[in-house]
Amino acid sequence: MPDNAPAAALDLTQDGPALTAALVDFPSVSGTEKPLADAIEQALRALPHLTVDRYGNNVVARTRLGRSERVVLAGHIDTVPIADNVPSRLDENGILWGCGTSDMKSGVAVQLRIAATVPEPNRDLTFVFYDNEEVAADLNGLGHVADAHPEWLEGDFAVLLEPSEGEVEGGCQGTLRVLLHLDGERAHSARSWMGSNAIHAAAPVLAKLAAYEPRRPVIDGLEYREGLNAVRIEGGVANNVIPDACTVVVNYRYAPDLSMAEAEAHVREVFADCGVREFVVDDHSGGALPGLSHPAAEAFMAAVGGIARPKFGWTDVSRFSAVGVPAVNYGPGNPLYAHKRDEHVAVDKIRHCEERLRDWLTVRLP
Repeated sequence: MPDNAPAAALDLTQDGPALTAALVDFPSVSGTEKPLADAIEQALRALPHLTVDRYGNNVVARTRLGRSERVVLAGHIDTVPIADNVPSRLDENGILWGCGTSDMKSGVAVQLRIAATVPEPNRDLTFVFYDNEEVAADLNGLGHVADAHPEWLEGDFAVLLEPSEGEVEGGCQGTLRVLLHLDGERAHSARSWMGSNAIHAAAPVLAKLAAYEPRRPVIDGLEYREGLNAVRIEGGVANNVIPDACTVVVNYRYAPDLSMAEAEAHVREVFADCGVREFVVDDHSGGALPGLSHPAAEAFMAAVGGIARPKFGWTDVSRFSAVGVPAVNYGPGNPLYAHKRDEHVAVDKIRHCEERLRDWLTVRLP
């Protein structure tokens, strides 16, 4: 679609499943989200109770009712590349198939439905629709908004409608990837005593990892499970050469009660006596506290029901935590089918999530 072409319309009066199908049929692979962002912006600007802002292909809409609390509902509008699974298809069992049905156009549909049908919520609402979640972190639209307009993300509590199959997943763990470089001396393997094997030098690192006992801290009633693991090892020159260099790649998944600095310091301490020549931080994203003790979160749990679970993987709730907003993951999709050729969502889950969020946002507050 040319940049100056009018945006195709989104009908927000459709029910959640039909709106999900419309979003799936509106392709938006990472980097190509502009037409969908245009359509979302156009649909939201037609709602008089919302103030709408845009930054790049990120759209933020807010109520300004002077409520005592503000809640953020957020979701990304991009998908992974299409795998012959567009257009969408609804089968006789109430399953909607197609790219993004689970991750996470069903969640975006729920956001849009709440935006359109709850004009006077009991808490002020901020709706965030952002691009480029499925690709490199430096392209992430939520990160761009947080950097350029952090005031747009202000709130007391946030819900990221990532796929969680209608169950609440609190916060998320942080993830740190480090490169441990070890040295040796190259030699002919027939005369190995003339050199020093850098791969063998990795033995203390591997021994530390094998003996490591990860923490299982409880935060807001949720038990997180950390992990420190080698995920790759690189070394070797040729089949007849003693290697002079080896790198062990280690991933640390840590609970959100640790800061990024504390997590890095811990990993450095673990390997301090292992003969590592160089410790390189290759990638690092902090965790997010669930904030389930906040009154808005307690009311949220009462409305949606079930038992909150910890989020072991990393999600963009971390970006809300970084600006001081506790957050949970709650969406209709099943994460087991995200990114798959047979990606799908149960339409009952879409309706359920929408109904529970509406209950939370419309019940009379004390």
